[in-house]
Amino acid sequence: MMTAPKLTFNRDFNPRYGEVIQLLHNVRRITCNNPGPFTWMGTNTYILGEKEVAILDPGPMDEEHIANLIAACKGETISKILISHTHADHSPGARLLQEKTGAPIYAEGGHRPARPLHLGEVNPLDASADTSLEIDVYVKDGDLIKGNGWELEVLHTPGHTANHLAFAFTDGSGLFSADHVMAWSTSIVAPPDGSMRDYMKSLDKLMAREDAVYWPGHGGIVEDVAPFLACLKAHRQGREKSVLDRLTAGDETIPEMVSIVYRDVDKALHGAAALSMFAHIEDLVEQGLVSCNQESPSLSAKYKLND
Repeated sequence: MMTAPKLTFNRDFNPRYGEVIQLLHNVRRITCNNPGPFTWMGTNTYILGEKEVAILDPGPMDEEHIANLIAACKGETISKILISHTHADHSPGARLLQEKTGAPIYAEGGHRPARPLHLGEVNPLDASADTSLEIDVYVKDGDLIKGNGWELEVLHTPGHTANHLAFAFTDGSGLFSADHVMAWSTSIVAPPDGSMRDYMKSLDKLMAREDAVYWPGHGGIVEDVAPFLACLKAHRQGREKSVLDRLTAGDETIPEMVSIVYRDVDKALHGAAALSMFAHIEDLVEQGLVSCNQESPSLSAKYKLND
């Protein structure tokens, strides 16, 4: 039996904070100086077009970053602000940018959980959500956004968040994958903020396309798109198999499984790993393969394989 190719990440990335990096004739990148465990080197903001431009993901509420964006567009008109999703490292800067430019904000919708909250459940990622974004133009899957010499197709890619969007140039030259696909790491999928089932469906949607490169929300470019997506899908399927294997071995709780499956991962990241495993378990419960000792799945429930 053939072994699926191993997912390998490219962490060779110099953020060059505040500098304008030309990626394509109509794509520039400025990385915000907001490094962290989930933002890695910082949030990538993209400037699309020339003369009349759009800003994609203006980042956190960071005055210096917004000033850098405006300086990079000196002599140009910022006509649109595009938002991939409403996490605090991607969208709050839109308010500052709009105050200074008057450009309308485009997004799929407000921040919301991927499913209704269970009784007594608290969203562990509430602190990372931008719930106050005011949207001027609501966009949906398949919509086209046109600029000066460019056109983007809107792709609704829920999974990381319910309102997550990717944007693809209609000429096939590249796709802005935000946090759904990144070269440096897998995306966190944490219920109820995210959904593994939605994530995998969105991944299949991207795999059916032929975009030349991906420009992600953090880190460097995904260049060998098709092989990387195939490995990413196999990796997620492998994680699901690991859950089933641990349940077969007699593990009942998420902490038990995390301690084995993620034993080679820094323990500081085991909390995020538990959320990812929880996402897989929710999907397996929905498929009828796994059951829990509570009315609804939770991080603290006990689980078992169904006969």
